[in-house]
Amino acid sequence: MTATDSGTDQRVTAQLLRSADAVSYDPLVEVDWDTPLDTGLHGLTPEWSTLYGTAYWHEMGEDRQKALTRQEAASVASTGIWFEMILQQMMLRDFYAKDPTDPDFQWALTEIADECRHSIMFARGAAKLGAPAYRPRRHVIELGRAFKTLASAETAYAAILVAEEVTDVMQRDWMRDDRIVAFVRTISNIHVVEESRHMKFAREEVREQLANAGKIRRLKSSVIVAAAAYFIITSMVNSAAYAAAGLDVERSLREARANEHYKSMLRSSCAGLMEFLSSVGLLTRPAVAIYRRAHLI
Repeated sequence: MTATDSGTDQRVTAQLLRSADAVSYDPLVEVDWDTPLDTGLHGLTPEWSTLYGTAYWHEMGEDRQKALTRQEAASVASTGIWFEMILQQMMLRDFYAKDPTDPDFQWALTEIADECRHSIMFARGAAKLGAPAYRPRRHVIELGRAFKTLASAETAYAAILVAEEVTDVMQRDWMRDDRIVAFVRTISNIHVVEESRHMKFAREEVREQLANAGKIRRLKSSVIVAAAAYFIITSMVNSAAYAAAGLDVERSLREARANEHYKSMLRSSCAGLMEFLSSVGLLTRPAVAIYRRAHLI
């Protein structure tokens, strides 16, 4: 799984370490945690709401729309924490007892430190948005537990890419949108800057791991990664977010599932990811079927 094992050019790792040294953030300092929540603003770009453009969206009025997007943003943050904890465990397991003088080892610890800070940042952000604790469904939590224990090589890093690519596109919109509360824009900017390094490393690692992989391995890995993507994406907005925003949960779920606008936003966010997966042989026919079911392609 490691860059050392696969022979990834350590110049890439050294470049990432220099970038982290030059541009990194402390969310406890950078984010304005003290200013009271402005309930006159959204929690995420309205167009990224799961209900944007539906009949229910137009019926609920601006105040309820803003309340909904704040809960949805908190739910996305909570899902991010869940997956970042999986990521940290995979990297710690992989680099256990390896050469600490190796730049790859040092990069792994840098990325883990980033993810730890991000998780705290998301947790505080969700709390400030006035949200309850949102967690994936029990069977998804257990599948995640198995995945973080068993995933290795390209399956681990490609799954990381799926989670990070989608949130990256979302948050690039959020950080520039003055309709959103200021602290969420700051959180989004921090995450975009620091995750760009993680995504670069993950892409390099996936390429190297699959350089000499055979057809069967690619097929198996493609399905594992697609399945991980399905559960990550379908867990981003918890149904409890609708209840917390004062909405009818059953109607919200029904209209969200039929919302073609939201599906098109997901597909657009994954265009670059799908191009990359195709280039490394991970966009097989069974994988495409799963991605279509998750509205990622």
